[in-house]
Amino acid sequence: MDKLKTTNLLLLIIVVPLVFYLLNILSFIFIPLIFSMFIALLFLPIMRWLSKKKVPKLVGIVIVILLIFIGLKIGIELIQLSSKQILNSGSGFFDKAEDKFLALMASIQETFGYKLDSKQDLLSQFFKGDAIVPTFDYIRKLVTGLLMTTFFIVLWLAESINVQQLLNNTIFKHKHASVKTFMKIEKDLIKFIEVKFLVSLATGIGTGLACLFFDVSFPIFWGLFAFVINFVQMVGSVITVIVLSIFAFIELDPTSTLFFFILSITGVQVLIGAILEPIFMGKSFSLNVITVLVMLMLWGFIWGIPGLIMAIPITVFIKIILEQFPGTQTMAKMLSGRQ
Repeated sequence: MDKLKTTNLLLLIIVVPLVFYLLNILSFIFIPLIFSMFIALLFLPIMRWLSKKKVPKLVGIVIVILLIFIGLKIGIELIQLSSKQILNSGSGFFDKAEDKFLALMASIQETFGYKLDSKQDLLSQFFKGDAIVPTFDYIRKLVTGLLMTTFFIVLWLAESINVQQLLNNTIFKHKHASVKTFMKIEKDLIKFIEVKFLVSLATGIGTGLACLFFDVSFPIFWGLFAFVINFVQMVGSVITVIVLSIFAFIELDPTSTLFFFILSITGVQVLIGAILEPIFMGKSFSLNVITVLVMLMLWGFIWGIPGLIMAIPITVFIKIILEQFPGTQTMAKMLSGRQ
């Protein structure tokens, strides 16, 4: 028995890195697959409701795809609106930003002895044109990812990929256990995604209104930025406050106005992210802070930005699976921070 346990442990040590390596190499398949699964879960209740109303499955899939594209259309319109707002601002902001940075860098030069090339514009020394212009390869990968995600969404909704059957064949081997687990996964992940979307939306609106109230430029853009980046658990809130504070430092004079603006956007993040979100999520979604940070680093390393966005839903999925087996319930409690 001891030899068998040792063999199994060695196999586990070999298999786990291999699985993560394959997830990284085949990310162009797994990212759209997992992302589409979370999206499809949101619309499965609508599909069931349409099925009860005797609506053909094909018509139901078309309705769901149209709803998704309407949501994307609204997002694109908001992006275009914020882009027009930035373009209409002219070069005044960038001139002001360069003046502020020149003053800041002059102070740094005196302190650390760092020298800037006076023959080039300040911003050009930090940003290269070819680094900020999206490349054709990036656009091609983005379009390919969107098409694959749409394709997998259709497969999930048409139940060509059946999660319950997959769980039954691979993990549980019993239909009752697989059905029970799938229902819990569906219920919990739908709740998680819905709450996260509403919380991110509230964060974006609150951030945009703070920018509007304190007369900080591009409130629509910053609202969208806060909405999107908030999907990265914990880290997103910090990034929003830091980036927007730097922007406000450039635009606003370092007076009490700047202080209260930073205090306001920090208050929005704390109120919504640290107080309201845990209340709405409930105790079932309580994850250990260390678990969250480790999972963010792990999936961010494997899949980059998509991994950061999907890290917590994947962790919730794994935790629910672990809770179903007596031998792994302790591990599930460690992930959730419960004793």
